[in-house]
Amino acid sequence: MPTYEYKCTKCKNVFEFFHSMTAEPLKICPECGGELKRMIGMGAGPIFKGSGFYQTDYKNTPSKTDNKNSKEKDKPAATEKKPTTTKDSKPEK
Repeated sequence: MPTYEYKCTKCKNVFEFFHSMTAEPLKICPECGGELKRMIGMGAGPIFKGSGFYQTDYKNTPSKTDNKNSKEKDKPAATEKKPTTTKDSKPEK
C-alpha cells in the first residue's frame, strides 16, 4: 500500500497518509477542516531489510568467456614428478 502526500489549501498543512490505491483520496483536512489536494510524490525508495544480499539473489547469465575460464579453473593443476628411489634401484631421471 502506498503512502500519499496531501496539502491543505486553507492552512497549508502538509502530511502523509497511508492507504490502498483503491481507497478514495482524503478530502477534508484533519487540522482545520479545509479542502485537501493530493500532491504528486516521489514515492518511497527501496527498503533493504535482512542480513544481506547475495549474488545468487539475482539472475546471472554467464558469458562465453566466463564458461571458458570456469572450465580451466576446474581442471586439476599439473603436478611435477619427483624422482623416486629404493634401496635396489637408481634414481629415475
